[in-house]
Amino acid sequence: MANNYDLMHSQLKKLGYIPSPIDKNLDLPSAIKKLKKEKNAVLLAHYYQEPAIQELADYLGDSLYLAQQAAKVEADIIVFAGVHFMAETAKIINPTKKVLLPDLKAGCSLADSCPPNNFAVFKAQHPNALVVTYINCSAEIKALSDLVCTSSNAKEIIESIPVNREIIFAPDKNLGRYLIKETGRDMILWDGACIVHEAFSFEKIVALAKKHPQAKFIAHPESESPILEIAHYIGSTSGLLRFVQEDTSSTFIVATEAGILYEMQKCCPEKTFIPAPVEDSTCACSECAFMKLNTLEKLYNCLVYELPEINLDTALINKAREPIERMLNLSSP
Repeated sequence: MANNYDLMHSQLKKLGYIPSPIDKNLDLPSAIKKLKKEKNAVLLAHYYQEPAIQELADYLGDSLYLAQQAAKVEADIIVFAGVHFMAETAKIINPTKKVLLPDLKAGCSLADSCPPNNFAVFKAQHPNALVVTYINCSAEIKALSDLVCTSSNAKEIIESIPVNREIIFAPDKNLGRYLIKETGRDMILWDGACIVHEAFSFEKIVALAKKHPQAKFIAHPESESPILEIAHYIGSTSGLLRFVQEDTSSTFIVATEAGILYEMQKCCPEKTFIPAPVEDSTCACSECAFMKLNTLEKLYNCLVYELPEINLDTALINKAREPIERMLNLSSP
């Protein structure tokens, strides 16, 4: 996938997308707000973005919420501060809108773990199976799917399928294993994973919990099974955010991308949030390098030049939209 991003960057250069240096005295947040208004653009941002971008978002949320909002956008331009598959999803859902992504190299390790050609072969080996894919995948994978889900609604989606129906779940094997345990369904799993959520250290989390015995440990279901087995609560990004607001505990150890801690602290300034430690001794928390490729400078240039733009083949859009719409229709409001 990275090679595709490099190719798109070279194509952008051919289009003349060579941003001028930004005046170091420019108030970027104010300039971005002004450009959004002038260009009738809305900014959708994921919780894993840097705080400065979160503060500018018209819609801030997890993958399900942002997909739902993308379907409703009436503005001319959607700027998606997230990763590539999220911007693709917005384009699929709302194909008449111009969809921009501040950095086309903002990919996803989980999406990259499921190459479309390989998955097509895998799918053909199970011709009677219904294919459910996690939204963290490419448009091509969505086009090979019967249903799409997010971590917020995955259990609901799986439970909507008749119990006698064989299911392929892709690409996240960790989320798949969690869903098998939660639903009792024996699903066929693709061997994919998110490097951010696989980076957590079980031993270090246990040691940290001993230092903070009053803390509750909460985790995203993309984490590995041993991590989930010791969690007080398992949930999607929005689920984790909701839990810390509703739970009476004052301290939480959080196993997901560290960007969510900013919103947690905003919502609960009186509480303490500790990022779960990872295996790499040089890092104190797990961050998605792809998510952090988007910056205020790139966001500003994105609005100035209305590039990089997400463009998808019409036939691919139509095919990929069907399983997403089924998800949105099945999801609780």
